[in-house]
Amino acid sequence: MSKQTFVIAGASLAGAKAAQELREHGFDGRVVLIGTEPDRPYERPPLTKDYLRGESEREKAYVHGADFYEQHDIELMTGTTVTAIDPGGPSVTLEGGRELSYDKLLLTTGSEPRQIPAPGAELDGIYYMRSLADCDVLRRRLDDSGRVAVVGAGWIGSEFAASARQLGLEVTVIDPLALPNERIFGAEVGGFYRDVHVQHGVEMLLGQGVEAFEGDGAVARVRTSAGKVVECDFAVVGIGITPRTGLAADAGLAVDNGVVTNDRLGTSAPGIFAAGDVASAWHPFYEQHIRVEHWANALNQGPVAARALLGEDVSFDRIPYFFSDQYDVGMEYSGYTRSWDEVVFRGDRDAGEFIAFWLSDGRVVGGMNVNVWDVNQHVQELIRSRRPVDVGALTDPDTPLESLVSETTA
Repeated sequence: MSKQTFVIAGASLAGAKAAQELREHGFDGRVVLIGTEPDRPYERPPLTKDYLRGESEREKAYVHGADFYEQHDIELMTGTTVTAIDPGGPSVTLEGGRELSYDKLLLTTGSEPRQIPAPGAELDGIYYMRSLADCDVLRRRLDDSGRVAVVGAGWIGSEFAASARQLGLEVTVIDPLALPNERIFGAEVGGFYRDVHVQHGVEMLLGQGVEAFEGDGAVARVRTSAGKVVECDFAVVGIGITPRTGLAADAGLAVDNGVVTNDRLGTSAPGIFAAGDVASAWHPFYEQHIRVEHWANALNQGPVAARALLGEDVSFDRIPYFFSDQYDVGMEYSGYTRSWDEVVFRGDRDAGEFIAFWLSDGRVVGGMNVNVWDVNQHVQELIRSRRPVDVGALTDPDTPLESLVSETTA
């Protein structure tokens, strides 16, 4: 019996970790990992943090060492694009027309930056932050100092703004929302992050969008919807990302804000799975399809998908988690909050050391620890318990969180 071929379309973090998991779980067939970018798989968090600021080497961003793929008999095809999927073949078509048959296929094609539709968006000097190559270009721009306009106060824009400010640039952040990440976290936490940037000298133009980019060939200023003119040497746009679902949609797979999967990460087509940014996966805890765009999701979902390819009885049910570092403010967040009744705090918001809890019907549905460590596990346990908590005890720093966890799980 010939050995099976597993193809992974997308040389991303999720794809690389899936390939690793296949070998660690004893799969001895052919593993082909295909990526459009020229680089081997890398992680994205350093691209807005230490690597962007020149504090770490390029090598640190890669998921595995340069010889890992050869040592583990993983065929890494970089600079190669999958242009079509034929589920009936089953096969994939590569750019140039070559076909590659597979027994199982994993889609880890990730996402791409949302483009801004404002006039002048085609000018030189307007950048999007997504790839390692994007980061290398922006590192050189940051070395030149000057003034930068950052469009978007979400996590990408905020982290880039913080890094640019730490390197001494004049930074202006523009966002149509009244506060950073207001839709996700509400006014209390959004206000905290606005104040962090203001305290570090960032000009925050909130509640106003981009009317136009202006300049003679290259961007020289940004005009906002409120009539404010922001002079700049370059601009960075971070207004969200969209999943790369084109391959799946063209192949007839179910797509709805991502490639739709079950909790085993299997798609609507037999033998095809999806993981990472591109997957809208059924979550057993939340009992709905959710798509998570953060590092931890790709890190953990890839290996689960690999075990699903191997036929194991698996289910991806991790509570969504992400982290962010801006200036000297580090945080971890767990949960999936689309609505809540109130946000309560434990600790000192003014000192920037606290835990925020999002509550719905007296139950913890989300939690963010800011410059407070070794508590995230307890936050996740409170979420999983689905039991009401005593708000007085929850907000009392002298009441150990683990005691609340034991109460809710009793």
